[in-house]
Amino acid sequence: MNYETVKRTIDILGSIVLLILFSPIMIGTAIAIKITSPGPVFVEKENEHMQRLGKNRKMFRLYKFRSMMVKADVLERTDPRYKKVYIEKRKSGNYKPLKDPRVTKVGKFIRKHSIDEMPQLINVFRGEMSIVGPRAYLPDELEAQQKRFSGTERYVKEMLTVKPGITGFWQVNGRSEVNFDKRIEMDAYYARKRSMVFDILIMLKTPFVMISGKGAV
Repeated sequence: MNYETVKRTIDILGSIVLLILFSPIMIGTAIAIKITSPGPVFVEKENEHMQRLGKNRKMFRLYKFRSMMVKADVLERTDPRYKKVYIEKRKSGNYKPLKDPRVTKVGKFIRKHSIDEMPQLINVFRGEMSIVGPRAYLPDELEAQQKRFSGTERYVKEMLTVKPGITGFWQVNGRSEVNFDKRIEMDAYYARKRSMVFDILIMLKTPFVMISGKGAV
């Protein structure tokens, strides 16, 4: 079997096994979110931040545990209290504010340990994502960051030739500590060099990153 067939087989079987394995954590997280913060367990479907670019620029809805207050995407544009967040996202190189006041107490913990990303296993099972791959970028994020970091256009084009992943090369090498120009170059490198050996090495490193919380915001 070729690489793509093997990878898809691993994604299907892996997502089923991991959903079962992580089900106690996911149920506990859902309960914690529901008890401590009004609103849905997952980030709202209407939230524009859940509309991500997949392989060949195909859009899909990302599943993610809600780590912020409801309608966080609207508040950053309309509420003066969060104006700094909106500005920082577009002027910094990581697109994630270091201290975002919209993040809940539970949200801070599940972000640090990447628990908020676990529902993306649903996206993997559906074929929209892979267990290993580049970041699932927002369309306006790519547009804004390419303007800020000239010369990254070729990396973006290369990165979009593969499915985004729950974990990936940049995720295990700095996460939010890595600015866009370096991150997209790492994503393009993965797309260019992808192999089962590369995927396995990334997967082996992922648990340590999740437990340590290094580079998370």
